[in-house]
Parts: sequence; structure tokens; C-alpha cells
Amino acid sequence: MSKFVKISEARDLYNKASDLQNKLAEIANKEFKLKQQLQSQIDEEISRETAELMKGVSINELAREQKGLRIKPLADSGYNSIYDIIVADPYYLQSVKGVSIESARQILAIANNYFNRAKNEAKLKLNLDKISKSKSQLIYLLVKLSLLNNVIKANSEIINDYKIRALLDKLKARTGFFRWLFTSRQKKFEAQESYGILSGILKSEYGTRAYKIIDDVDRVESISQNDAIHIFESDPIHTINTLEEIAPNVISNGDTTYGLPDDLISEVKEVDLNIDGLKCSLRRYQVLGVKYILHQKKVLLGDEMGLGKTIQAIATMVALSNSGLKRFLVVCPASVLSNWCREIIRTSNFKPIKIHGNDKYQSLDYWIQNGGVAVTTYDMLDYFNFERNFKYDLLVVDEAHYIKNPLSKRHYNVLKLTKHTNRLLFMTGTALENRVDEMKEIISMLNPAVYESIRGLEFLSKAPEFREKVVPVYYRRKREDVLTELPELIETKEWLALTSEEEEKYEETLFSGNLMTPRRVSWNIDDISCSSKANRMLEIIDEATQDGRKIIVFSFFLDTINKIVALLGDKCIEPISGSVSPERRQEIIDQFEAAPAGTVLVSQIIVGGTGLNIQAASVVIICEPQLKPSTENQAISRAYRMGQVRNVIVYRLLSENTIDERIDELLTRKQEVFNAFADKANASIEDINLEGNTYNNLVKQEIERIKQIKDISQLPEAFG
Repeated sequence: MSKFVKISEARDLYNKASDLQNKLAEIANKEFKLKQQLQSQIDEEISRETAELMKGVSINELAREQKGLRIKPLADSGYNSIYDIIVADPYYLQSVKGVSIESARQILAIANNYFNRAKNEAKLKLNLDKISKSKSQLIYLLVKLSLLNNVIKANSEIINDYKIRALLDKLKARTGFFRWLFTSRQKKFEAQESYGILSGILKSEYGTRAYKIIDDVDRVESISQNDAIHIFESDPIHTINTLEEIAPNVISNGDTTYGLPDDLISEVKEVDLNIDGLKCSLRRYQVLGVKYILHQKKVLLGDEMGLGKTIQAIATMVALSNSGLKRFLVVCPASVLSNWCREIIRTSNFKPIKIHGNDKYQSLDYWIQNGGVAVTTYDMLDYFNFERNFKYDLLVVDEAHYIKNPLSKRHYNVLKLTKHTNRLLFMTGTALENRVDEMKEIISMLNPAVYESIRGLEFLSKAPEFREKVVPVYYRRKREDVLTELPELIETKEWLALTSEEEEKYEETLFSGNLMTPRRVSWNIDDISCSSKANRMLEIIDEATQDGRKIIVFSFFLDTINKIVALLGDKCIEPISGSVSPERRQEIIDQFEAAPAGTVLVSQIIVGGTGLNIQAASVVIICEPQLKPSTENQAISRAYRMGQVRNVIVYRLLSENTIDERIDELLTRKQEVFNAFADKANASIEDINLEGNTYNNLVKQEIERIKQIKDISQLPEAFG
């Protein structure tokens, strides 16, 4: 050492370093204590919710649990629910006439067993629409732990990287006169040396990071419950991830395979996943999805909308990049081109190369030469003509149902791209909407062997075999299976009676020969203020505004959109339609997110119903029934998706005794058929198509109905 250390100097340094180390050790212990608190809070919350559930379960359920159980005497004495039994004093149960001591004990045991089973199956919903005092406390603790996680990780790295305790033990000899007096020469040398090392460490990165950690923890400890609620609302996914790590069974169905067979899941789980550089957290099912993609190499990811297919694709690219690969290509519809670029920038360190517009050739050439993530549209693929030996590392095809027709240019162009890569990721939430034949065309591009194995398996009776055959290529998870923490989706059909003016206009449109005009019922009258649908829409918007919600209104028809915008005035922001560029659409969404409660976004359903995330809205109004269930489902999924923290309320505005009723009936049947297959990861054999002749026939039926009522004798020539 360059100088002789005074006892006072050694003591000051010892106390400073020791105090710092003790604080770091205390921080390391905070995680354990906080997790204990959370486990207790979660258990209490589940018990509380289960108890509420038991209040609605009749005492008669106990008789179904065990035959011969005498329940009637208890029911006659006012014990109506299972909750009444589990909170009852056993003494009072056995005092009921007709109930013996043994019978009372047996009934209580069965009731408690029923309660415990229900509790084990209960799921926790962090719903800000139903935020109780205890739920607020739970969110508060979860947010604190989420914020502490990164701090604690950095803390553990510091403790492991520096051997402070050993240096303190050696320096201690110099902190007291008598201790120093009786210290050996070797120990004195080590103490002097330790002082120099320890002093340098405290002035180095260690000291800077350690004090920052302490400051960060102090800030976390100072947040209020209201602060935590706001943090949760702004970043719910991170908080939910924390809950899933602590108690996975309370927000999922306990299935860690998510539908994969045992032999495949064991291989997929073993995949080494390095996603350093991904700027967001993945849910457990998303991690498994990325591993499946990496393991299988050529797949169709069919997760329902709202489950984060885009982020799984980006995470896959990050993982491949970390393994040394560098050239990735994303093909998507033009409507979501900007959204893809934004998501790539937001969630990764990649800088997307947009191959679109006037500089498409330069951008394409740059990507070929330098690699990176190229993002382009189906329409741009005509310009992609790679040299024979050119290879890239991953092709991502979004909305892959666009290429289901083997005779289409899109199919041909994508097929050309597949020849230059060994990794394919096709993505769609609606691949099962159409006939199996169309799904098979997509599979044929991914894996010809699987395609051959499913030929002849188009019928419902062979659905289990079909699923087994496609699992190496096709992976689909449903929202209710993996996002059980989502708030409720409340769907309401608002059936409205026509006014005399609306009825007259409706009949006029039926006989006009224009097939589409009857679908505009109520919206197409001259004075929109007399529209029953418009007035009901205004009532819904007013109610939603009072409840602190934002609203999105969907319609298929541009003239309906324009009328609604004119009617709402300052309540709504710029509408989204087909004429609005994808870049501007995203800007409108950003504006909507920043707007106050009561703000309305009006959008054409075929434009705003795909590719955009609109969690800011928790009320969805659909102005007229659509011709395909998927159109409405896609629109609803813009708001009801991962990250939503409020109940999503969907209002379908429907007019009685009109074409709306006919469409709604067939939509219901269509959805039932679709669900029968889609829920089993299979496709329907015969898609009920409301377009073309089916819809034409509905209009004919309506005309016949009106003819009978009005005694009109002739059908218009257009339908003759």
C-alpha cells in the first residue's frame, strides 16, 4: 500500500462498506418476503372469490355429491347454499331437528371438500371494473414485485461479482487499537491491502451501481396504491407475467403443453431460447410458441387474435439473430405494414427495412447485401427475384389465409420466396374459417409430407385423426385457455323497432334491386336524428362516457361512417377508412389512446378490424351484422386482447323484422359450425357462406315476407 492507514480511516471505510453490503443483503431478502405476502394475498383472494361463488350454489348439490345425504332438514332451517354450510358452527348444524352429530360432520366435510375443489379450479381476474380493496392490495404487491425484479437481478450480480465480505473480514483488524495490537504481521498486511482494494471498489462501478440500486428500491417502496393501479393499467402484461411466475395455476388452466402431444412437447421445451435484446416480456404460452417455431422450422401459427402472434414472430427473429443468423423477411397486407414496423422497433433492437413505395428497389438491394428485418407487402412480391443461390434465414407470412388459393398470384409469389429459406412461419388467426381444402393448400407449402397424410381427412368424423396429423405444422391456442386473467367479454344484441320512416325506407331499398342497401337499414334515412340505431348508439356512448370508457364504432359502409362522424361532432376523432394510409391509421390509434374518456373512434370494420391494437376502447358498437362471423370477431379482438384491463362490452345494433334478423340467424349457425372445428384445431367441411347466392336468397325471402304483409304481387326484375 502507498500509505499507512489510520484506525479512524479504516473504521470509516469498514462502516461505510458494511452498511452498503447490509442494505444490499436486505434488498435481496425483500423478494422472498414480498412473494410470501403475495402468496398469502392470492390465497385469500381466491378463497374470497370462491366463497362468493358458493353463495350461489344450492345446498342440494351436496346430495349429488353423496347419495342418501339428508339435506332437507337443513334447507327447511334456512341453510340454502353451500356457503351457509361451510361458515356454520358444527354445533348449530347438529342441533337441527333430523340431523345427527355424525350426519352434521359428514355434511360439513362434504361441503368443505366441494369448496376446496372449487377453490383449486378458481381463476383470478385482475379486472379494474371490479376493483375491491383486497384486489387493489394484490395489484399493489404485484406491481412492487415487478418493479423490484430487475433491481434484484442487478443486486445479485453485484453481490456475486465482488467479494466484499471477505475484504471486510480482513479490514476489521484495523478498526480497533487493541485488535490491531494483537494482530499478526501477515494479518496486518492483508488488512492494509484490503483497505486499498475496498476503497477502490466503492469508488468504481460497484459503488455507483450499488447506490443506484438502493435509490431504485427506495423509489419502489415509496409508490402508493394509486400509483400501482396506474402502472398496472399502463403495463398490465408485465404485472400479469409476475403473477404467472408466482402462481401460474390461478390464471391458466394448468396445461403447460397447450395442446402439443407429449413426445413433441418434451422436445420443444428442451429448445435453448436466447431472446436477449427483446424489449418486452413473453407469456409462458408465447415462450412455448417461439420454441415450437424454432424446433419445427416450418409452421402455421394459428393462435386466436389477441394472443400476440406478432411478438412471437419478432422473438423468433431475435432468437435466430442471437444464434448468428441475420436475414429475415416479413410479408403482410399493406394495412398492417406500418404496425409491423412499429412493433419491431418497439420490441427489439432491429431497425426494420421497409420494402415498399418508390425506393423499394434500393431497400430490397440493401437488405440482400446487409441483412436485417425486411418488411414488405403481398403486392410488392412481384419485385422479388432472387438469384438462384441466394438464401435468407426466415420468412414470416402474416395473414397467411391470403395465400390459400393455389391459383392466385399471392400464392405463387410466396411459393417462390419459400425456395430460398429453410425456415417458414405462416401466421393467421382465421386459417380454419374456410374449408379444409383451403387450409391444406397452406400446409402443402410448409410440409408436403403432412399435406399428403391429411388427404381424405376432410370430414368431421375424422377430426381427431386430422388434428394428430397436422400438429407438426399447425399450432393453435385459444384465448380462453391462455388468457384467463382477461376481464369479461360482454356481448349484447340490441334489437330495435323501426320507426315508420325507417320502415318505409327499408321497404324501398328491398325493392330497389341493390342488394347492399337493405343492410343499411336505419342508417339510410334522410334525417339521421330519427334513426333508431343512431339514437341507441348515442345512449350507449353517453353511458360509456359516464363510466370513464372510450368507444369504437364499426360499420361496413362508408356512408354510415360519414353520417356517424357528422352526428357525433367533437366526440369523435378522425375516422379510419380504406382511404386512410396505414401510417395515418396508427397515428389515429395513438391519438385515440391519449384522448380522454368518452372519445369515439369510428372505423370501417374491414379496415380497423385487422392489424390494429385498440385496447384503449372497452366499448365496441357494431352498426350492422356482418356477413361472416370472423369479420365481427376480428373487430372485437382489436379491443378484447392481451393487455385489456376492463370488461369489454360489445353492442350489436340490430333492427327487428328486417334483413338483420335473417343475417343474425345464419351468422349464429355459421359460428356454431366454425367452433365445432376450430376448437379442435380443425376446419369446417362446408363453410356456410352468407355472400353471393346465400345473401341473395335472404333478400328474396324478405321481399316475399313484405309481399305477404303488403299484398304486393310482383317481384322486382333484379330478383326474377
